[in-house]
This record gives sequence, structure tokens and C-alpha cells, in this order.
Amino acid sequence: MKIKFESTQDYQLAAVNSVVEVFEGQPLSLSSFEYAFRAGNSSIRLTDHGIANNLVLNEDQILENLKELQLKNRLAVSEQLVSNKSGADSNQNCKLNFSIEMETGTGKTYTYIRTIYRLNQLYGFKKFVVVVPSIAIREGALKNLKITFEHFQELYNNPSLNFKVYDPRALTILRNFATSNNIEILVINIDSFAKDGNVINNSREIGIRPIEYIQKSRPIVIVDEPQNMETEIRRAAINNLNPLFTLRYSATHKNHYNLIYSLNPVKAYELGLVKQIEVDGVTANHDYNTAFVKLVNVDANTKHFKVRLLIHCLSLFDVADKVVSASLGDDLFELSGGREVYRDGYILNSISNQDGKYLVEFSNGIVLSEDEAIGFRSDELLKYQIERTIYHHFEKEVRYWKRMGHYAPIKVLSLFFIDKVSHYRQYDEQGNPVKGKYAIWFEEIFNRYIKKYQPLYPDLFTLAPPESYFAIDGVHESDIPSLHPEYWNAQMVHNGYFSKDKKGNFKDTKGSSQDDEDTYSLIMKDKERLLSLNEPLRFIFSHSALREGWDNPNIFQICTLNESKSEVKKRQEIGRGLRLAVDSEGTQVRDKRINILTVIANESYENFSAGLQKEILDETSVEFVNKIRDANKKEQIKLSKELTAENFPLLFDIWEKISQKTRYSVAFNSTKLIQKVLADLANYNIVPLTKQPLMESRSGVLNFTDTGINSKLSQSASKYTEANLYPIPDIYSYVQSRVDISRQTIFEILKGSNRLKEVLVNPQTFLDNIIKCIKNNLNKLLVEGLKYEEVNGQKYQMTLFELEEVEGHLADLFTVCKPEKSPFNFIAVDSAIESVFAGDCEADDNIKFFFKIPRGFKIPTPIGNYNPDWAIVFQDQKKMYFVAETKGTLDRQYLREVERMKIECGEKHFALFKNSGVEYHLAVNARDLY
Repeated sequence: MKIKFESTQDYQLAAVNSVVEVFEGQPLSLSSFEYAFRAGNSSIRLTDHGIANNLVLNEDQILENLKELQLKNRLAVSEQLVSNKSGADSNQNCKLNFSIEMETGTGKTYTYIRTIYRLNQLYGFKKFVVVVPSIAIREGALKNLKITFEHFQELYNNPSLNFKVYDPRALTILRNFATSNNIEILVINIDSFAKDGNVINNSREIGIRPIEYIQKSRPIVIVDEPQNMETEIRRAAINNLNPLFTLRYSATHKNHYNLIYSLNPVKAYELGLVKQIEVDGVTANHDYNTAFVKLVNVDANTKHFKVRLLIHCLSLFDVADKVVSASLGDDLFELSGGREVYRDGYILNSISNQDGKYLVEFSNGIVLSEDEAIGFRSDELLKYQIERTIYHHFEKEVRYWKRMGHYAPIKVLSLFFIDKVSHYRQYDEQGNPVKGKYAIWFEEIFNRYIKKYQPLYPDLFTLAPPESYFAIDGVHESDIPSLHPEYWNAQMVHNGYFSKDKKGNFKDTKGSSQDDEDTYSLIMKDKERLLSLNEPLRFIFSHSALREGWDNPNIFQICTLNESKSEVKKRQEIGRGLRLAVDSEGTQVRDKRINILTVIANESYENFSAGLQKEILDETSVEFVNKIRDANKKEQIKLSKELTAENFPLLFDIWEKISQKTRYSVAFNSTKLIQKVLADLANYNIVPLTKQPLMESRSGVLNFTDTGINSKLSQSASKYTEANLYPIPDIYSYVQSRVDISRQTIFEILKGSNRLKEVLVNPQTFLDNIIKCIKNNLNKLLVEGLKYEEVNGQKYQMTLFELEEVEGHLADLFTVCKPEKSPFNFIAVDSAIESVFAGDCEADDNIKFFFKIPRGFKIPTPIGNYNPDWAIVFQDQKKMYFVAETKGTLDRQYLREVERMKIECGEKHFALFKNSGVEYHLAVNARDLY
């Protein structure tokens, strides 16, 4: 399958535009012919090594742009450009660092690749270096460059672009990077150039060092996950690339150098840009009554043997797991803080090595080998974690299958991270693979669950889809696997992704070896295959050290199987599954009821939530309260009675009146658009006069006190820059790349505006103001000229109500107390306003029946499908039928533009049914309907 990408996501465009606006005033993109004659005033210049980026703006201009942008983005304003290097070594290369904060799963890599295209399109920059801290992130960047290539080529009119990964064995890559006149993207690992001994830093026979090809190109350096490259050596290495400027992208910046955009975890969750998180905490309650001991490892490198033991120790308030270090003669009674279960017989008597295997013996005769434990806990808890993962997986398979008649199906994946490969795969004396305990447990539990679920949902677990599925446009029977029993065979649905030794056997790893490189490549290569319904693999086991390499949108369960409490950061753990899911057609799914990531943790929900909140607070300095949900606090939304006209006469009554499908047409008049745009352009309050860039002087009085130096503004002045001859881009192409109108329409607007001379003053500002004005008026005309008509023989089906029978978190549900007034026991609400509105409807005696309109009821509009909120049957003197859209205000000027336009579309759609007694209203509460 092929993943589809959306080009209109506001938050990604905002991040791209934030970078662009830092360099406002930089000359606009020129043709190759033009920059040859304007070398000093162009974004590209020729060097003795090839073609290089060129920055015309000075530091003061960039600082002013930065301040203005930070105010706009509601960020702390920089009084000066913050260097990523201190002391006398600090220079412009160090100061032009700009940080972009984007939460994991929101498309950070997509965003910086799009930024490359946009910087080239607008300013003409051509040379880019992406610096990564690890093999895993390098492979992820390369994969994203490959799968987004066609998308961006279409979006940006097929610019010539090459991307390569640096290879010290093929140094011609660097020469080609320097000499090419195309957009060049070089992906390079920090360890490839951070040390003096690296190949790239050594002189060659031709007398130059390979790194000079990069340095002379003045690349724009993009640092992916910069918090992993904050040592002095690595910062110096990045500065040594001689970047034109550096863009730093991360969810967890260590230092926010000149922060220009922030999409923190709280914003991402609230905007629904990542999956919601639920935690299923697997713990053993009251299991501290016996002596639990596990031999973690033996340190034989010291003069005397030392062992690390996992035991239960007394803490300030309770008993907790703790790894303690012990030597011969140490008593676990003392090391545990005086726990009685260790009082007799737990003195460490001996540490020995027998046939390469370390053993410890206690005074009571108990002997343990490495990784061995006594006392209840380890295996039972781990096995139960696997079971809970399988349970959540089966439940989501069923839930998503139920919606398949109306939506494309969704592949469900579960991911297990383990710390020892031998627990999943072992090898006998002949080298043949045999199952480890995790694989044995998995198949045992899976077979138990398949026997339970298969009789209940035989169509799902034989993969025979309902007939209605094949009615979906573009879906064919070949998209669904044939009836093959192995698709739900326990041995076929799970597999491991691990690094291999020279014999091809799976092995433990640290995630940074050459063998790991092959594994990361395989993970990325299999990304789309794993999303296919024709691929039986659904449960994936991988080594914890390879965690960074996993990036699949349809991971719905994550389970980390550690025999002690996981030390991996929780943000790292959930980050592998935060991306919004895609369906079998490659389209991103936005339904919050679908996008739920379940973490199966080996600690309580409360502890996991508190730990995650602390990490986010430490790493982003934002509060993160009540965003993590308890997986167990859910309710099943159900119809209170069978869906028949006898049981729900009012529902069938209003549904008959509103269920007719429609299509729209747009009567678009270019002359009217031109007139409206010209009217706005004539009003300088709407479209301000284009002015030269502004310089500002700010003076402050410094006041030295015992507490520090305070400053207070004493004087300010401003001055416009002197008139300059800026290069003028192709105006028609520039406008058409952003608004779909004809060249003739653009000509009429520019000619009639009498403002074309302003393009000489400040081309970028003038053109952007023109485009904004055109877009605003075009959207209004599209809605004004909109007409709906009924589609004969097509209606929304009552089966849409059955798809609303899903599980929901109690916090997102309105409890129906009067079942005679609404068809479900709960109503899923998206906001507090909707919850209050539902309460008003239930309490109002004149409202006889109400319900939330199913999500599958979508009205087509020029700006996307529209799903109205409520349907209401009202009866006082006469019976009336309402469709209501709930917002926080009745004053439309306070609504977002897209909300206003969709409401207008809804009014025009339902106006077709006014003769049937249907009215459409904007409402805050039920009283607004009458």
C-alpha cells in the first residue's frame, strides 16, 4: 500500500512559514540566468568549488524578523541572537540557530523536508545538510525523503532534487553535492564528521579535505534531534560545516536556541494531532510477602566480585523494587532496609563461574544464575502483559471491523519491546531456531483468544468482509486476503525484528552497530508491507535498543517486557505509536475514537501517568494534567432498544426528513471576484500600504542593584530602510502557485488596483498581501455561489447508527437519563458545550427526541465534508424538526473562518428540506432553537 500525505495541515504549514518569515527581506528566487548577474544580491552564488547558498540579510535584520515572529507565535522574545557556542569562538555560524519544537508523531520530518522545498521555491536556496545522531534516525529521514518525494514533487511543480546518504567510501557524493545546480540534500550521521580522524576531515591526494565541499557550499543545516548533539565536540562539528544557518527540530530540546515555533505535547493532544493515550497498568498487588531475589549481573572487572541483585526494599512509605550492589558477606536483610522476609539465610556466601556461567549462593543454600529469580513475580507478570496486549488487540480488531461496511478497513499492529532476544528466539546445539518463552506464551494465549473470539465474529476471523464493503469506490475484492486459515494462525501473526550475527542468528544489541543498520533498513522497508491487510503479521517483537527505528502509524498497542521496571523514558516508549493511524487506502484517520494508543505497562496507571507528566514538565516546561486516560474507565455506547420504527418512531420520523443525500455546484464569477478584491485593495485599512522594511532603535537604562542588573526602556526610534531595487519574481507564477485562478484574473486585479508600483518597494510583502486578499474573497464567493440538489435514490442509511456503538472514555460521554428521548445509553461529546447542550435537550419538556448525528453523515462542501452536530424533534403547538450546530457563541464573527463557511454550507443544504419542516440553527443551548 501507499501512504497518502495531506498538504493542508495548518500546524505543519505554520512551522514551515515560521522558518520562512525569519528571513523575510531575503531576495526572492531568481532564475539561473538572473543570479549569474546578481551574485551579491541573490540567494545563490558561484564559488571555486561549485554553487553555494548566499545570505543577503544581516544579523540585525534577522533579529528583528525573529522578534516579530516570536511575538506572533506567542513565544519568549529574544533580545539578541542566542549562540550555540559561548566565548570568543562565537560567530555568526553559531548565532543563526533556530529551534522548532514539534511533538513526536506530528510529522517533524515531513515538516523539515517541506521547509527545504519552500525555502528553495521562495528564496532559491539549494544546498541542505540533514545531521542525525543515530543510524535509526538516519534511516527514518531517508525513508521519509523517499515516500514523500512524489507528494512534494507534485506540490512544488517538480523541482530537480537529489538526496543522498553520506558514505565515506563514495566521496564523489560530496563533490556532486557542491557542483550540482539542483536542490541537494545530504543526510549525514554526526559521528561521521565529529572527530579529526574521520575520513571526511582528512586531506586527499587532490589537496583538499572532503568536508570542504560542504563548507564551501554554505549549506542550510537541519539538525534532527539536536538534544543528542549538545556536547562541545558535536556542536563544534556542526558549526564546522560552515552553515548558512541551522534549523533544529525536536520534541525535547535541551536548549531552545532562538525558538521560532512550538507545538508542545499539550497542544498536540488537545488538537487531536496524535493518538490519545490510555495505560493498562499490570502490577502484582500485595506480592511482597515472600523473598524475591533476581541476579541481574555479575561484575568481574573489579578486584573483588560484585553482583547486582533485584530485591524488594523498604522505601519511605512502602516496598519497592530496587537493584542493589552486593559483595561476599553482604546480608539482604540489611540491604533491603530490614525486611523480615530476608532475615534468615540471605547472606551472600559465594560467587563462582562454572563453564562460563556466573552463579551466586546464599547461606540458606539457594543458588541463582544470571537472569534467574526466585519468589513470585517475573514470569507471571510478563505473561499477563502479553495477554493484556492480545486482549486489547482483539478488541480493536473487532471494533474497526464493525465499521468496515462504511469505511476502509484499518490494520491493527501491536509492538513488544524486549531486552533479551533469547526470551523470544533461542538456538539448539545444531543452530536451529527454537521458540523462547515469550513466543511460547504468546502462541498459547493467542490460541486461547482466537477460540473465544472466532465463534463470536466468524466473518472477521476468516477475513470474509461483508458485501457492503465492496460498494466503496475504488475498493476491490483483491484488496482483501482470500480465505486462508494461516492468516489467523498463531505462528503466522507474530515475528521478530532483531539484529543478526555472522551466522544469521538473532542477537542482543545496543542499537548502534553495523548489524543494527541492516535491521533499521529492514524495519523501514517493511513499513508499508506491515500496513497491508494481505500481510498476516500483526504482533511484532523487537529489541528495546532498536526502539528508535520504529515509526509505524498503525501501532495501537505497545508493551515493554522487562523483568524489572523499565528505565526507558515513557515519552520514548509511547512515541513509537503516537502517529495517527492510516486505513488500507493509505489515508490518515482523524476519528478520535479510532486513534487510541494503549500502553501495557509494568506499573500502575497512576504511576505511569505521574512519571510521564514529570518527563514532559522537565523536558518542555509545560503542565500536562488529565491528558492520560485510565484504560479501565470506559463505557460501551449501546442502543437502548433494537433500531426499529416501533421502538424509535421520532428518530425514524426526523431521519426520513434529513437523510436525503445531496451534491453541490458552484456558480463562480471571475468578474465578481475581481470587483471584491479591488474594493479591498482600495481600502488601506484592509490591505495596508506596502512599506520599506523598518529599522528600530531601542535604548535602555541599566540599573545595577544587589539583585542584579535591571533595564528599563528610555528611548525608541524607527526608520524605514532606504529604497532599494529588489529582484522581482514571476508574479503570475507566484500567485498561481498559491491560489487557483487564471493569469487573466491576476492581470485584471493588478491592473485595476493601481498599486503595482508597491511591488518595487517590498515584493514579498506586497505579493503576500495580494494573495491573502484574493483567498479571503474567493472563499466567500465559493460559499455564496453554492447550490445543492438532491441525489435521486441516495440516502444516508440507518446502519450508520450501529457504527456509533463503540467504547468511549467516561469523561467524553454524556449519560442519558431519559432513554425515551435519545436512542443510546451514552452520547459521545466533543466538548463541554456539547455536554451542556445535551443536558438542556434532555431537561426541556418541549424537546421530545434528540441525538448526535452519526459521524458517517457527511455533507459535501467546497472546503471539505461537513458533519452536523444534532438532530432534534420539538413539539409545542406543532411538531418541528431541527438540525443544530453547537458552538460557544451565536456571534459568527468570533468563529473561525472555516467554521463560518461550513455553517453557511449547512444552511444551504438543509434549506432543501424546509418544506418538510426541517430548520437548521446555530446554537449555544437548547433555548436558541426557539
